[in-house]
Amino acid sequence: MPPAQPVVNPGIARRLASMCYESLLVLAVLAVLFVLPHLMLGAFAQRMVSPAIIQAHCFLVLLVYFVWFWLHGGQTLAMKTWRIRLVSCDGLPLRPGQALLRYLLSWPSILLGGAGIVWALLDRDGQFLHDRLAGTRLIFA
Repeated sequence: MPPAQPVVNPGIARRLASMCYESLLVLAVLAVLFVLPHLMLGAFAQRMVSPAIIQAHCFLVLLVYFVWFWLHGGQTLAMKTWRIRLVSCDGLPLRPGQALLRYLLSWPSILLGGAGIVWALLDRDGQFLHDRLAGTRLIFA
């Protein structure tokens, strides 16, 4: 059995570049799975959907997108491009609970002024706060 290779964490610049690229991909996903149904509903039913339903729909579409990709290979489309993989702290594939927890924790981590992202500058392993709390880590693929 070959010796285990050391795990190398991608740098913060690489992870931020991946996040920027991911935002473009997510906009395309939302355009198809979010905007189109609501436009059709408005055109045919002549009704506006309440803001709470729109926000819940957006939240659920993104939840399915991220959790599905993280559980099926540990990489979203942008993460594949930037050669970044999401694994548990012990290097194994994510469990469904971990993927869901990471998704839920990433919202306040990003929305509170990016505090969870800035955390990576202070973290001993350079991990985001939501990764630290969910028991996950980003590695080179």
